[in-house]
Amino acid sequence: MHSFGGCASLPFESLPCIKRTVYSISVVNMIFDSTRWLRMLFLLVLSSTVWAGDGWRLVWHDEFNKDGPPDPKNWDYEHGFVRNKELQWYQPENAFCTNGMLIIEARPEHNPNPIFSAGGKDWRTKRQWIDYTSASLVTKQKHEFTYGKFEMRARIDTRLGSWPAFWTIGDTKPHRSWPACGEIDIMEFYTSKVLANICYGRGGKQVWSTVRKPLDDLGGESWSKEFHSWTMVWNSKSLDLLLDGKVMNHFDVAKADDGDGGNPFHEPLYLILNQAIGATGGDPSKTKFPVRYEIDWVRVYQRDDKAP
Repeated sequence: MHSFGGCASLPFESLPCIKRTVYSISVVNMIFDSTRWLRMLFLLVLSSTVWAGDGWRLVWHDEFNKDGPPDPKNWDYEHGFVRNKELQWYQPENAFCTNGMLIIEARPEHNPNPIFSAGGKDWRTKRQWIDYTSASLVTKQKHEFTYGKFEMRARIDTRLGSWPAFWTIGDTKPHRSWPACGEIDIMEFYTSKVLANICYGRGGKQVWSTVRKPLDDLGGESWSKEFHSWTMVWNSKSLDLLLDGKVMNHFDVAKADDGDGGNPFHEPLYLILNQAIGATGGDPSKTKFPVRYEIDWVRVYQRDDKAP
């Protein structure tokens, strides 16, 4: 938990529209491999009219098809030691796109902490050295959404010390900080468990709705080698968090009506993709690095009324 203080096996015709579109794009990729601009134009035309079925319309996505740094129109970064006394120092250099995927790579390093202060009281400044680096990408003030269907296809590193997440948080305003701003962990993993969490504040305390799924129940090491899809379906009445199309956590939005500062799940949230190391993720000292979080795509759909 955070605190601030296999599709290819399905028959083509059985896939939702967006999935069939991706298959079509794959064929086009092979045909137009030497003319990348034409491939990107084809994707743009398709994505502007894609519907995922049941009235969902694709409103924003990142397919990570351009090699190099992530698209600055979509993503910003967290910097330094951020939360939970995690071991990694966040920096943009640890995120890059290659072969149609976003890679967030945690690495062992030994660098001086630029904010080190001898005798400092804050854990961020007390550390003399940076022993690990990683990246955390956010859509804050770039793309924020109220209601919709949010999906990611990714492969996560499930070894000890790895703590990847795909999550959302509300904008922290002067009168409403975390947890009152709301948090939804569409995907979180640590110490052999996949989690789906919802959190808000009430009476100055954290209120959590948490579901954990042991890695062994999912298939263990073989599960970890595959890509999986994580989904949030969010409207004015409910929140559903799904793993590979199966609901892990269902939450009635009205439960947060008495939250501090009002219900945060009726207000815009932004997305976060991060790969943390240590702390709740466990001791990484015997894990062979790098640790990689591989994201195939992130997509957001909405209905025209935005509140189905």
